[in-house]
Amino acid sequence: MSTPSRQRPHPATLLGPARRRLQRYLRDLAELVSIDSGSYSPAGVDAVADRVQARLTALGFAVERIRPAGARATPSDAPAPRTGDVLVARRTGRLPEADGGRRILLAAHMDTVFADGTAAERPFTLDGPLAHGPGVSDDKGGLLAGLTALDVLQEQGADRYAELVFLATPDEEIGSPASRAITESVARGMHYALGLECARENGDLVLARKGVADFRLTVTGCAAHAGIEPERGANAALTAAHLVIALQALNGIRDDVTVNVGVVRAGERPNIVCPEAEIQLEVRAATAAGLRELKQAVEDAAACPAVPGTAVTVEQLDHCPPMEATAAAHRMLAHAQEAAAALGLTLGATATGGVGDANLIAGAGVPVLDGLGPVGGADHSPQEWLDTTTVPHRVALLAALITSLGDDNAA
Repeated sequence: MSTPSRQRPHPATLLGPARRRLQRYLRDLAELVSIDSGSYSPAGVDAVADRVQARLTALGFAVERIRPAGARATPSDAPAPRTGDVLVARRTGRLPEADGGRRILLAAHMDTVFADGTAAERPFTLDGPLAHGPGVSDDKGGLLAGLTALDVLQEQGADRYAELVFLATPDEEIGSPASRAITESVARGMHYALGLECARENGDLVLARKGVADFRLTVTGCAAHAGIEPERGANAALTAAHLVIALQALNGIRDDVTVNVGVVRAGERPNIVCPEAEIQLEVRAATAAGLRELKQAVEDAAACPAVPGTAVTVEQLDHCPPMEATAAAHRMLAHAQEAAAALGLTLGATATGGVGDANLIAGAGVPVLDGLGPVGGADHSPQEWLDTTTVPHRVALLAALITSLGDDNAA
């Protein structure tokens, strides 16, 4: 039997409540930006989490704070740093899954790329409509937009969904080494996911993100005296040089892939035939199939070393799945564009080579639409900005999209 609930609100009715919350949004944004919450500053991240937890608890969410027990090794094999807490908040709606209710995940991150002291050096400022400060766009502006949209939905009594889950991570800017397993576990079983990274500078959402794989190639040769008997050596540096050229040439094998050799190390002394070399490279592709093809191409290149007597081993250090522009993601975009049109917006979407937690969620089999925060830009730089005039429309759009996706009968 269907559970009765209030009628789904029209997107235009959500704009007024979003506008009324703009001043609180700006006050809260100023407070969050004043907190140094770099990925390597767990106390600062936890201070942000405290504020997010308070907001979600007030909205009726059951909030869990998880201290990551450990992290995967980093590509450099250095111990992973301690991070702040992962925050997972859940609220059950009034439309059971059996009656068409859907489980929706909202994902944001609490960390920034900036070191301690940056908030004091570059405090939150408003220059006309533009807000500035460390993390104002990436991702504190998007994080707050999600909380504000949930506040609007509560006021409207819009609860036709099976469950809403709000995920806030502490280490997205360093590749989510500690939170990845938690994110993947939370994502499994969700019907839709909405990424709260801020929109592109032209207002576009993000429909797809490339996946990434990191590799280390170790070349083993044979040392010899470079002046007396070089013929007894096998120069690993020379093999590595040939490999660098071959690996960079992989950039042309598909339109949607990039390959970058970022690290090359070889030898210790100029009078010794180099016995060992190392290459580290990153590959990116728009699809899982593209990443698999690139991995095979790397292994094929390594299988034929240029210098007799040398050998190459290939080790995959890391893998982040692509967020592909699937049919389900396109249907989510259609819902977003319909809501945007009702709000007087023209909404586009784009693909990007950058990765984020949305990739991990997509890798768990969940369709994702990202970039649902306000419009911002110049991320990771002193010029980072957020257009505060876009906040009410983006909050209303997010709230409308939640109501649209939450009820499968309305799809």
